[in-house]
Amino acid sequence: MIDQAGFYLLPAAVRSYAPIGQTPILTETLTRDHRSVIGAVTSDGHFYLRGAARALTSTDVVRFLKHLQQHLGRKLLIVWDGAPIHYRQVKSFLAEGAAVDIHLERLPAYAPDLNPVEGIWRYLKHVELRNVCCADLDELWYELRKAVARLRHKPTVIKGCVHQPGCY
Repeated sequence: MIDQAGFYLLPAAVRSYAPIGQTPILTETLTRDHRSVIGAVTSDGHFYLRGAARALTSTDVVRFLKHLQQHLGRKLLIVWDGAPIHYRQVKSFLAEGAAVDIHLERLPAYAPDLNPVEGIWRYLKHVELRNVCCADLDELWYELRKAVARLRHKPTVIKGCVHQPGCY
């Protein structure tokens, strides 16, 4: 399953362990700058990620599909949400011969709860990156890569997202 997301410089503020009466102060930069990422999770709990400091395009999606093909080395069944960025070049990519090894299935419209990668985005944003304030996109990318590395050492979390109700 694949999905894309945006990670913004604004922190996901959650509870803190500050002493009672001492409100913690998070200093953040007010901007809409973000890192766009695309990720895939396999049914056996492996997670793959690519990112960019701009909005993802269909070219990025094709690159990611090639990346998955190279790392997994087998025929792929890709389940995705069918977002508009996927259409143009992905269809051309498949028509040029990739359809032999890649089969695409589209999730029902408005059903993000069926996509395990959504659970991974939620976990990264609200657990691994909670209260993290970054000064710029490079620092955000660094923190995100560290968070993904920590997540990869927690296979039960990834498998929990894969085996969520209604998925497998």
